[in-house]
Amino acid sequence: MSTRPNRYDESGDLRTTSARWQMRRLNPPNPLWGSNGVAFGPDGRLYVAQFLAGQISAVDPATGDVEVVVPMDGPVQSPDDLAFGADGSMYIADLVPGRVWRRSPAGEYRLVSDDVTNPNGITCVGDRLFVNEMKPDGRLMELFPDGGDPVVLTEGLALGNAMQLGPDGHLYYPHMITGQVWRIPPDGGTPEVVAENVHEPVAVRFDRGGVLHVLSRGVEGIVTRVDLHGGGSRTLVTSGLTGLDNAAFDAENRMFVSSYASGGVTEMHPDGRTREIVRRGLDGPYGVTVDLGGTVYAADHYRLASPAPEEVTTPLLLPFAHGITADGELLHYTSQFGMVQTYDPKSGALRERARGLNRPIGIAVAPDGGLVVAETGVGRIVAPGDGEDGEGTVTVLAEGLDQPTDVAFDAQGRLYVSEERLGTVLRIEADGGTGVVMDGLGAPQGLAVLGDDLFVVETGPRRLSVVSLTTGARRIDAEDLPVGPPPGVVPRTEPALFADVMPGMARRFAGLAAAPDGTLLLSANGEGTVLRLTPRAGEGTAAQPVR
Repeated sequence: MSTRPNRYDESGDLRTTSARWQMRRLNPPNPLWGSNGVAFGPDGRLYVAQFLAGQISAVDPATGDVEVVVPMDGPVQSPDDLAFGADGSMYIADLVPGRVWRRSPAGEYRLVSDDVTNPNGITCVGDRLFVNEMKPDGRLMELFPDGGDPVVLTEGLALGNAMQLGPDGHLYYPHMITGQVWRIPPDGGTPEVVAENVHEPVAVRFDRGGVLHVLSRGVEGIVTRVDLHGGGSRTLVTSGLTGLDNAAFDAENRMFVSSYASGGVTEMHPDGRTREIVRRGLDGPYGVTVDLGGTVYAADHYRLASPAPEEVTTPLLLPFAHGITADGELLHYTSQFGMVQTYDPKSGALRERARGLNRPIGIAVAPDGGLVVAETGVGRIVAPGDGEDGEGTVTVLAEGLDQPTDVAFDAQGRLYVSEERLGTVLRIEADGGTGVVMDGLGAPQGLAVLGDDLFVVETGPRRLSVVSLTTGARRIDAEDLPVGPPPGVVPRTEPALFADVMPGMARRFAGLAAAPDGTLLLSANGEGTVLRLTPRAGEGTAAQPVR
């Protein structure tokens, strides 16, 4: 068995080398790149679909050992759920491209169907295979692995998700939008509501005694138990596990749950107590920032997160947070799916600044207090307006760029942008023109300015490069950064940003931020940590591995 202490390499060590900076992790690495659908396989291990990674891992529930079984450079792009057939075959719901796969016990892949939009919930009933669609007016279908047209059992699902056969022989499934649980016979018929007003249902699961458990995707980690044998009474258990996604029961009726928001695998007891099997942590991170009080925040796709040595906390579940910057007591963030919003941690208020942008990523606060955003999808730098009317206005500061990714200001108020595909860093002039500050870079993303130095994360060669804004001198400050996919893995073509009308897959982004104390913060998205870079007392010493 191949055990990975983290998802980046076999060692678990931080191997970054730097003569100028000491580096430490603000939180432990996350062994799983998010955790979504889970199911026990014939070998007794718990198989975990990792949507954001595009891979599936097998977890030994006794030891927590993790082995990648379906790699991120294989044919499956975005697995969200999985199930095992009677012969031991694994069936995979590949959400974004709309495919369902069969992986044989020998490890061979075969496409079962590409006629399902946003396939998510998937389950096997003996040799039969069922899947539902996570979209408005979705379908629940039976598929035939050996050939044959799909059979639609019912339509009108309000975002389907994890489903299972109940002890009464019906298929049970959630409507995430309406907060309901429904059921239907596997051979078709009239669907009926089993439970209404269920707290943010994301998955339905039956334990070995036939008790229905409905998992909530909310911040509290609620599981609702429904008595189907009596009067339909309910028991709510609050686990504190933010962003529950799925669950599986072993032969001893122990419940193991996953989290789309923080990854990991956790055993959840009937009274809500939990036991960690695989450590939770950051799914990304993407952007990173620090406020004036020194609190570090990471934009972590599904949430706003604060890294800490013991546990990453979730101040807020945010829809697809990617770029982030602090502004006094406020936090501004972008979503690659088009939004720019402002969050007040004290009041909890969210204010929309812009919507409908084309893959906005990097964000910075201008000297006049306004926001500046890299609109990556259309090659623009824009300034979102106040947004008090809920609509927001956008002023174009520069256009005709290639793939602007991050933005940063220096002390003189000059604006810089990283061009990921062109391998350059540009200065944006007042008239919208550009000047090259650095070129020959490898997929530059995160930018930050400290004093007269401009820092950039090169995600291709995995290094931190610097240019003096006064002399133009360049140097490399750190190498072997844990950013991007694991070493040796060549990522496939990225899945689409949107899947039908639903969000699809956002591009990874290694953010960088300068803290008021003269340190740097780096999104080490290869291993799921935030790194703090502190200047060494004596520069010029020999580079040493950081443990």
